[in-house]
Amino acid sequence: MTNSIPLAVIAVYLGALFLATWWARRLTARGGGGMVGYLLAGRGLPTVVVASLLAGLAVGGASTIGVAERAYTSGLAAGWYNAAWAAGGVVMGLFAARRYRRWEITTLPEFFEQHYGVGGRVLGVSGQLVIQIVITSLQYVAGGAILASLLPDVFSFQLGMAVSAVVFLGITLIGGFWAAGLTNVVNVIVIYVGICLGATLIVSRLGGLGGLADQLPAGHPGFDLTAIAPGLILAWFIVMITMAHSTQSVIQVGLAAKDEQTAGRGYLLGAVIIAPVGFISAIIGMAAAVLYPDIVPAEALPRVVLGLPAVAAGLILAGLWAADVSTASALLLGSATLVSNDIVKRFVTPDLSPAREQLVCRVTVLVLSVLTYLLALTVSGILKMLLVALTLTTSYTLIVLMTMLWPAACRRGSAVWTLGMTKLALIAWLLAPVEWRFLPHPVYFLWLVSLVTFSLVAVVDRRRIFRQRQ
Repeated sequence: MTNSIPLAVIAVYLGALFLATWWARRLTARGGGGMVGYLLAGRGLPTVVVASLLAGLAVGGASTIGVAERAYTSGLAAGWYNAAWAAGGVVMGLFAARRYRRWEITTLPEFFEQHYGVGGRVLGVSGQLVIQIVITSLQYVAGGAILASLLPDVFSFQLGMAVSAVVFLGITLIGGFWAAGLTNVVNVIVIYVGICLGATLIVSRLGGLGGLADQLPAGHPGFDLTAIAPGLILAWFIVMITMAHSTQSVIQVGLAAKDEQTAGRGYLLGAVIIAPVGFISAIIGMAAAVLYPDIVPAEALPRVVLGLPAVAAGLILAGLWAADVSTASALLLGSATLVSNDIVKRFVTPDLSPAREQLVCRVTVLVLSVLTYLLALTVSGILKMLLVALTLTTSYTLIVLMTMLWPAACRRGSAVWTLGMTKLALIAWLLAPVEWRFLPHPVYFLWLVSLVTFSLVAVVDRRRIFRQRQ
């Protein structure tokens, strides 16, 4: 594969991103300025942009390259990962998104302080920042890996990370949340064009889906959707539905919608966009098992792309990188919102003009970009770090849902104790010997700890929460 054509495709893609970013800057200025204008798009996002933001968050390196890697040995069942993400969007769209938007909060820790006091906010923002920063850092790693794997003569891993970082920073710093939204519309289109083109070309080469099934190695599960252990698949669904209710970058998508109905519809449409991507990527991984039976599974999708015509390879490369860019931009802005709203504005300088608020937001984006990039340089165990980040959301989800649905059971100390004990439980799980882990996935253990802690606090602490919002 020659480098000139894929590079030209990438250049066109980058041009489209920064054109959307330039337009987003004008929309941000119309949104009234300040923190809400920059970090929440003036609460004016339409349904399509809300859906694209959610899809962009969901469809990253894990949802494409990671799924193809697992499908190399586990077959189509690997696509359940994206289906779990889509389930999180559906549940949010049906039950929680409208409530979040109605409250007009800026962050989840702000919601905690309204009900549980300053301690709930402080502990809430610390955990949220760990989740957001870790996952953001992984996007630099994924971006570098994608560019280095598919264009090794042009990009080293370190150069790919640096280029990815510049693009992430440029989009978020210039255009704010409007830029993340509009570029994600572009990204979703590019992602679908790339992976659908790749799957179509490679399956056609093998004689269609029937030919693919016939040529799979002996013992390969192929199109068996139950090939992955049900306990693990269920864990994916629990993690993703939990995460969708309690991760700042995910709920921020709905908080920026123009009204409650738009928020609900946006999550549901986003779920429809998310679900097929995993199964399409899984088909590419299965094809790699036929064409390249002796490679490392992590090379499944890149190796297939390298064997395609240059134009197709360029489009697929752009699609994979778009998946990473779309995830990183929204995550970075979610982290900046936490720092700006829950630390700087709440505890350092509460009385800021709209212009200075926006300056603080931009500086925060810049600082977080540097910090997450430096963290990415030290990352070695990506899956382990992702596991840590996602399972921490169990306690957040429990507190949010109980406050929404059963506030009479909530106590003043519920947030602090439940959040704190869940963090300690995760540390204990990671430090414990493998033979002591009596459950198949840490999310089960953390849900158990969260529920027990919340229940005990409800019995011991008789203080009611501060406010009950409908």
